[in-house]
Amino acid sequence: MTLTTLDPRTALVVIDLQAGIVAAPVAPHTGAEVVARSAELADAFRARKLPVVLVRVSFGADGADVPPGRTETTGSGAPRPEGWDVIVDELAGHPGDITVTKHNWGAFHGTDLDVQLRRRGVTQIVLTGIATGVGVESTARAAHEHGYHVTLVTDAMSDLDERRHRGSVERVFPQLGETGTTDEVLELLGRTHG
Repeated sequence: MTLTTLDPRTALVVIDLQAGIVAAPVAPHTGAEVVARSAELADAFRARKLPVVLVRVSFGADGADVPPGRTETTGSGAPRPEGWDVIVDELAGHPGDITVTKHNWGAFHGTDLDVQLRRRGVTQIVLTGIATGVGVESTARAAHEHGYHVTLVTDAMSDLDERRHRGSVERVFPQLGETGTTDEVLELLGRTHG
């Protein structure tokens, strides 16, 4: 579905744009491109007094808050370097922004994200971030299940696996909401929110 509208109370939700994640090799867009586009959107949302939510994933040093369960991948509980979970400078430092720390793939489970959005009357979220098929998709699915309108900015997200990115964008996202580019969201934001 193409991008059609932004609700009067729309929030930008930025997933995992933090030091240790944006440094990873991602595709089809570089971490720097995703950060730049997300920062441009964040500035536009802030200028219109619309909420900006910065989501980061973090785990305590003891590993107790790493999600349990067996997987076929390794490394989810591996120690991380100091500062890997710090939000990138291009997005950090705005006192009006909401910061949510998650310990799972998605930003809703085990956090106060839903409460923060509902307190502000938010009915729609615009999603960006890394990784498309992990944190972004998990958050989009939960947002849809929570009854939010979902917009996914496909050129402001990327993944460690380009095939997974394309699968999410082409097959999953059209079932959860509307997709568009950064320029399309900015143009619509300007039309609908002055």
